[in-house]
Amino acid sequence: CQPVPKPESRVEVCDLNPCPPRWKVTPAGPCSSSCGLGLAVQLVTCVQILHGQEVLQEEHLCPVAEKPLTSVPCVIRTCSYEWSFSEWSECSTSCGNGIQTRQDFCLSSLTHKPVNPLFCRRFPKAVVVRGCSAGPCPEQEGTQSPGAELQPVTAATLLPTAAAAPQHRHKELDVPLAAGPSEHTKPGGGEEDMAKRSFLCVCGNLFLNATGIINMTGVESRDCMVAIGRPLREEISVTILESSLNCTAGEVLLFSGRMMWRTGCRKLPLSLINSRTNTLIVKQRVVLPGNGVILQYSSRTAAKKYYQDCDQQLFGPQGELVNPVQLPEEREQVVCRTFITVAPRQRISIRALNTDLGPEGNQTHFNYILVRDVSTMKTVVFHGKQPFLWQSTGSQAEIEFHE
Repeated sequence: CQPVPKPESRVEVCDLNPCPPRWKVTPAGPCSSSCGLGLAVQLVTCVQILHGQEVLQEEHLCPVAEKPLTSVPCVIRTCSYEWSFSEWSECSTSCGNGIQTRQDFCLSSLTHKPVNPLFCRRFPKAVVVRGCSAGPCPEQEGTQSPGAELQPVTAATLLPTAAAAPQHRHKELDVPLAAGPSEHTKPGGGEEDMAKRSFLCVCGNLFLNATGIINMTGVESRDCMVAIGRPLREEISVTILESSLNCTAGEVLLFSGRMMWRTGCRKLPLSLINSRTNTLIVKQRVVLPGNGVILQYSSRTAAKKYYQDCDQQLFGPQGELVNPVQLPEEREQVVCRTFITVAPRQRISIRALNTDLGPEGNQTHFNYILVRDVSTMKTVVFHGKQPFLWQSTGSQAEIEFHE
């Protein structure tokens, strides 16, 4: 071909259409659990090759049905201990909505036998209480199921949740005297059974007796919280009979109420704490098993009035709230409040079944309902004809009816 002129070399584009967008997956990150089943997060993005370069695109341009998982299971090693659970109990009600519960216990993967729960405290635990429905209840006019109505607590309606035994000296307490509402000794049961149930159930309880002793030593929980409640017009005094808290290890005792906040560890025995109001929460944090405090509490008429005559105090467990009626003798505007306190292991839900607070015109002077979460002190305002569902993060709530 030498005598013939050679044509120039050239490259022609064979397809002008770019490749469609596709999913790109980066390598998975670290496993979320150091042992047992965990999750590793991987970054999934939609990309497209344009002019030889990878360009990030919006996710809806890639096929949604083919999108890879953003979290994938992973196991580094088998855990030596893990949480295990019993079967769910039957629904607590024969009709309507109720709850189911199950027991949790720490299990050794080597022996497959329960061990001290302290070995599992670093592992997340699944829920032990869930809702259930046993079908609709037959309608019965003029009747209500037990506990279906919230009533202001008076001395005649208080539950025997703490043993009132001021005649016992604390050094003679071989058995914890504080027990929950269900802590009744069964026929034939001995002191050992009562002690075991008391140890297991003291944390998370609400105590409503006028006096009592609460033994928080030897509890299995790292954080143990109890609440004391009395009717309005009373205040609570707590004396610390004994304390084995290790302050160096970070163990501490915390008291909180609507008008007070106090923490301490050193020099606790025989110290006195006054709630200033009718409710008091005691939280104990321990690190070493067996440590804790023994408290003795009593109530008396409050030295100063911290409430208004139209205020109400409710201790649950469920019922109906109605906007309180203003007292006729009150000349000035009075903000009526409703205080709700439940056991520390429980939470509060408030659903507005019907609201009619007038037109939503002047945002300053119209009627409204104010709900406050006491644990976080966050406040939400509802107005007009706005239905709502409010849920607490703690066990105490306050409602103010502004009108």
